[in-house]
Amino acid sequence: MANCHEVDDACHQAHYSTHKFDEKSPPWRKKTQMTSKKSKDETFATQAAQVIWELWRSGQTRQALPETCKPLTAIQGYQAQAQLPMVSGRAVVGWKIAATSSNGQAHINVSSPLAGRLLSGQVFESGDNVPSKGNRMRVAEPEFAFTMGQDLAPQTTPYSWEQVMAAVASLHPAIEVPDSRLDPFTQAGEAQLLADNACACHFVLGSPAPEGWQNSDLSQHEVQARVLQGEHIRYSRTGSGAWVLGDPRTALTWLANQLSSLGITLHKGHVVTTGTCMVPLELQPGDSAWADFGNLGQVSMHFSI
Repeated sequence: MANCHEVDDACHQAHYSTHKFDEKSPPWRKKTQMTSKKSKDETFATQAAQVIWELWRSGQTRQALPETCKPLTAIQGYQAQAQLPMVSGRAVVGWKIAATSSNGQAHINVSSPLAGRLLSGQVFESGDNVPSKGNRMRVAEPEFAFTMGQDLAPQTTPYSWEQVMAAVASLHPAIEVPDSRLDPFTQAGEAQLLADNACACHFVLGSPAPEGWQNSDLSQHEVQARVLQGEHIRYSRTGSGAWVLGDPRTALTWLANQLSSLGITLHKGHVVTTGTCMVPLELQPGDSAWADFGNLGQVSMHFSI
């Protein structure tokens, strides 16, 4: 009798893109096998997305996704994430990047950044109330965000930093309020975190920075943040663009090339938030978070009870 690990392994051999083709099969059979594999990949990816979305709706968590649809690789994680707009009925309005610092990567036990989708219904304006109910992370992350002015379609060669920045319409101060449907998310691993939309939850977009921001050295740009309870300042914190893969523009270039490698277009009008530029701000329900990006503007939010 097979032990539990053997059963799980056998199950996973049928999942996602682990199907192997017989190189000696005739072309018509290979085509059928490829179509079958793609169909299975989409089925299991959709199942994973449905589990994640139901957890999101209900406010519940799981230690891990079910073995029947648990992704094992980054590609499988991205396949599951790609089904979230369909199962949720929400539109993609932009992208987020998680783990853009060595500290962030160490915290969630990954070795590289993670891309996630910003979905309609998640985005707030500066000064808005952001719901705290159900949020277990309870942090605010001041971030540099960009709105795209041109499409960046998939291509065979990597986009250069200059090409990506030429496609940007505006820069914004922003705050991300992440959360995860997996508990503990720090032990979930890269594949499941990607299926979990890279811990995307809520996002606050500030006004566009004044013209001339293109001449700023964002790698050295300082950001001051405060967390207040009413009028009382609970604490302050400082960060800079250097936290974000050394420069937020480098992070944006990473995202453009990551999407390109996945066959995804970074669309005109989409917002990309590039990752926290400081140690995340710990929040309590009723707190307000405020981030001052100097000449680039300010952004704030209230973590409503």
